[in-house]
Amino acid sequence: MKENIKDMSRRAFFKKVGAAGVAAAGLASCSGNGNPSGTPGEVPADKMTYRTNPKTGDKVSLLGFGMMRLPSVGGRSAREGNEEIDQEMVNQLVDYAIAHGVNYFDTSPAYCRGKSEHATGIALSRHPRDKYFIATKLSNFAPATWTFEGSIAMYRNSMKELQVDYLDYLLLHGIGMGSGMEEYKKRYEDNGVLDFLLEERRAGRIRNLGFSYHGDVKVFDYLLSRHEEYQWDFVQIQLNYLDWKYAKEINPRNTDAEYLYGELAKRNIPAVIMEPLLGGRLSNVPDNIVAHLKQREPELSVASWAFRFAGSFPDVLTVLSGMTRMEHLQDNIRSYAPLKALTDEEFGFLQDTATLMMQFDTIPCNDCKYCMPCPYGLDIPAILLHYNKCLNEGNIPEHSQDENYRTARRAFLVGYDRSVPKLRQANHCIGCNQCSPHCPQRIDIPKEMRRIDEYVERLKQNTL
Repeated sequence: MKENIKDMSRRAFFKKVGAAGVAAAGLASCSGNGNPSGTPGEVPADKMTYRTNPKTGDKVSLLGFGMMRLPSVGGRSAREGNEEIDQEMVNQLVDYAIAHGVNYFDTSPAYCRGKSEHATGIALSRHPRDKYFIATKLSNFAPATWTFEGSIAMYRNSMKELQVDYLDYLLLHGIGMGSGMEEYKKRYEDNGVLDFLLEERRAGRIRNLGFSYHGDVKVFDYLLSRHEEYQWDFVQIQLNYLDWKYAKEINPRNTDAEYLYGELAKRNIPAVIMEPLLGGRLSNVPDNIVAHLKQREPELSVASWAFRFAGSFPDVLTVLSGMTRMEHLQDNIRSYAPLKALTDEEFGFLQDTATLMMQFDTIPCNDCKYCMPCPYGLDIPAILLHYNKCLNEGNIPEHSQDENYRTARRAFLVGYDRSVPKLRQANHCIGCNQCSPHCPQRIDIPKEMRRIDEYVERLKQNTL
């Protein structure tokens, strides 16, 4: 891939992808033929699409299981509240995934309030080691872990929790976040941690070393500029049909996925994809977008369009999805068992869909909860997601003379109190800004809290 993908036309893109979305740039696909989503209730057990890791020859399932949103005993994601992980359900999900061809499992010391690796280790250790690939991260976000000793203790604890003596994939976690280059260097270079990890790779205890990128693109470009020295085995990026061209328009501090993927493809570095659904925003789309997608393919789920988009790129090794419930897992398996790659015309259709979605001024919150806990008790993601939900449903009235003003006003205010306890609502934000530096989407959270609080007060006072 010689030219910058920024300049790639739809037809040039699909010339590279190929009609079947199979082998290209060193990543081979091993899949059969058939409907990518099957029929409701039918989940193919032997048709998963695989991509070949060019370094190891490993056949990696195109669907990767993200262990960030594991189920809790209360049935929600264990990332929410203080509920414990439902280990029995995690075991069932992992067993089902492996039985249906999924073999890539992605976790982190930071997920599920620090308990994801432990639950993942229990579930996977019940299977032969050669049946799965484990990816975890050196999530040394806290300054207390920036020392060599603190970071290496975290790395070794990951192996202990995962019950393994080597890691298939290890990532420097969230490079570009916080203060960008300054923070990256403190976390990985100045303390000698990256040199240690490179030695661990040479020793075979890390089979593939890479990084996940959020935030300042200068750090992304810097690490790629040193690819000949570091020989990155893979890189994890955010890619979906909205972020392909609109990430920077949504937030000027973000980077379009088109650029990120293109820079990796030029260097033949496999891409691992996170946020194919933008934290659920591409499965919970406005009603007119649902109608737009269903008119085209009534039998396909809204989410399956996003998964097909991400999976159609030939240099993608696997696409991660955080799956809390069995129905999520089953629908995603259908999308990739086997993959039916997008046609040229379908690619254009999704780009048109993204343009339609840009008419909705949603806040780009992916519900990752890196902004939490708030020292003043706010439930930041719940506030932002409620606002987005009402916006998607047409319940953000702009004026008291709007035709549906009374209905929309009630829906917003009643829903706000139901989804966010009063003591955790936006009016309690003091603007300390301890949250924003941790946001992968680089949202100005205090600004959004003020805006939403002012809007709520105007609704309550009927002064719109």
